[in-house]
Amino acid sequence: MKKWAVWMLLAVPFAAQARLDLTTLDKNMAGPRSKVLVLGTMHLNSMPAGFNPAVLDRVLDRLAAYQPDIITIEALPGEECDLAARQPAKYGADYCPPTDTAAIAEMNRMFKTWPSQPSPDQRRHLAAVMLAANEPASAYVQWLQLPEAERKTGDGLTPALIDKLKEISVRNNEDYQIAARLAARLGLQRVHPVDNHTGDNISLPDEKAFGKSIEAAWASDRAALNQREKQEAVLRQSTDYLPLYRYLNEPESLRIYAEANIVPALRAKSAEGYPQIWVAGWEVRNLRMVANIRETFREKPGARVLSIVGLSHKPWFDSLLGQLQGVDMVDAAAILK
Repeated sequence: MKKWAVWMLLAVPFAAQARLDLTTLDKNMAGPRSKVLVLGTMHLNSMPAGFNPAVLDRVLDRLAAYQPDIITIEALPGEECDLAARQPAKYGADYCPPTDTAAIAEMNRMFKTWPSQPSPDQRRHLAAVMLAANEPASAYVQWLQLPEAERKTGDGLTPALIDKLKEISVRNNEDYQIAARLAARLGLQRVHPVDNHTGDNISLPDEKAFGKSIEAAWASDRAALNQREKQEAVLRQSTDYLPLYRYLNEPESLRIYAEANIVPALRAKSAEGYPQIWVAGWEVRNLRMVANIRETFREKPGARVLSIVGLSHKPWFDSLLGQLQGVDMVDAAAILK
């Protein structure tokens, strides 16, 4: 009987055994807790020329009321671009636009002594440094906070760089039309790029076959997503995108996008396992992005963080960020009411 009991005990699957719930470890923590709001967004570069950013005004009003002191965006950090440039055999020669390593160091140095009331020449210089460091959204934050008369050459801003900032101002991109505009409105000095593509930089002998395999998997089960996208298309015709962003950030929307992204890929049969490899890369990318977000407020207990990211990432961000110690997740639907 004893041997039988021991065998039964060993046969119990590990999954059936109780797991430690790490989310309860901060129950009696001292000090302030941080709050994190994840806004799932459509990628505005899909909008046609002539898109009017004013349709986002009420969305910005709701986000401003949340009063974030840190805003993160789905863009590659200059440090990652520098890393990739040093490893061209692994990441390729076109991983990022040119990034000046010295400019990254200069930007970080400037922030250590940044005054509460920076002068126009300081803002112009920082904007120029940020552009060199491959931080265009943050450069635009500085540009927006310059008085109109001070948006001129000097302090490192050349005519070519000013043209770039003017081009940014009309670019259909949530990094600029939501994040940077909001940061400038709140008096923040930058936004934080947190994207990562080292995790899904997959090296395969036949990349075309890999891409076709993933596309075929996704196409096999799109019924619910197609219905969702039809309603999104209707809401995009409005002159007010607040209803659209409410719709995008509904729990049902997040469920449909998560399932459409992952379930068909995991179920797809492939001799090479391509769809499953894609899922693994997707997971690594999200894990590293969330780690980058955590780093932005590591030294700032009690921070109010807003992470603006493509809608498909939001379910992963909500889940992973919600497991961090001393962090409370903020309901996007409640903020967008």
